[in-house]
Amino acid sequence: MEEIRGVWIANRPHSQVLESRENIAEAMDFLESIGFNYIFPVVWNRGYTLFPSQVMRNYNFPGIDPYFEQQQRDPLAEIITEAHQRNIKVIPWLEYGFAASHLLSGGHILKQQPHWQAINQDGKTVRQGGLTWMNAFNLEVQQFMLEIIIEIVTLYSINGIQGCDRLPALPVAAGYDPETVAQYQARFRKQPPSNPKNQQWVQWRADLLTEFLATLYQQVKAIKPKLIISLSPAVYPFCLTNLLQDSKTWVERGLLDIIHPQIYRSSFFAYNQEVQKIIKTFERNSLPKFVPGIAFTANGQKLSIKDLIKCIKTNCDRNFSGQVFFHYEGLRANNDAVAIALSQSE
Repeated sequence: MEEIRGVWIANRPHSQVLESRENIAEAMDFLESIGFNYIFPVVWNRGYTLFPSQVMRNYNFPGIDPYFEQQQRDPLAEIITEAHQRNIKVIPWLEYGFAASHLLSGGHILKQQPHWQAINQDGKTVRQGGLTWMNAFNLEVQQFMLEIIIEIVTLYSINGIQGCDRLPALPVAAGYDPETVAQYQARFRKQPPSNPKNQQWVQWRADLLTEFLATLYQQVKAIKPKLIISLSPAVYPFCLTNLLQDSKTWVERGLLDIIHPQIYRSSFFAYNQEVQKIIKTFERNSLPKFVPGIAFTANGQKLSIKDLIKCIKTNCDRNFSGQVFFHYEGLRANNDAVAIALSQSE
């Protein structure tokens, strides 16, 4: 696999890149000039697509983020054109995954489809990470997500598709809705444990998400066999015990092409500890599938440029296939200081 030098591109207001066609072109020029070869632009965020979606309209949801509706633009089409002209590959990032909205209410999705909400053991809607969640075990919700993904895969000339720590994922507090409870009862002849972190209960729910991923993988590859399935879960085993993401099984079963564990740490020491865990946990022959996520700022603290360069060197030494940075605006901070340092360290 070629070395991946990638960066996530966030939605406004966190990033200005998508605000205009000119901004997109300027950003792609900049990334080309410093040797980046992959971008991961957001296409699903706050309950909206960042491309005109017939699937969303079919569900009576808004067809595109209102900002782009007003501009009558398709930012995904624009960024693909501009990136491909500069030999930069494009892997759209479904940032919100199974999260419905940042709004407490769950926004327009849960207003329209209240039975889609994820439920905790107190019978309340699940909210975690500042987001209100859909029930990822609900077959309608799964079908909705698959339809959006298939729409992107079918309509756009992309190089892959990406889920993150919200796809496939669900906070461990979820799964106490009547349908999931009934399914568990049918399988084990008992109620789900009241402790959401009970190991068997965690693994059973994680397996449901793994099966969803298997379906997603098969459906995408059936349409475009060469598309990259890229996933950016939280680090293992935190991702399993907190978000029901069994990334070890995903890798073992070949349900992804590249994996970007979010090793968002504010020092090289902490970053390297997570790298050591990967080496111990995953088969050696799977390490080239690893392209870790590195954050310019983690837990409110900036990763120093010196430590950043060390993280990149460690990835190379460990037979990983590169890294993806979170996110583009961090390259441009302090008069492009990080970008300049990265291009000089090649």
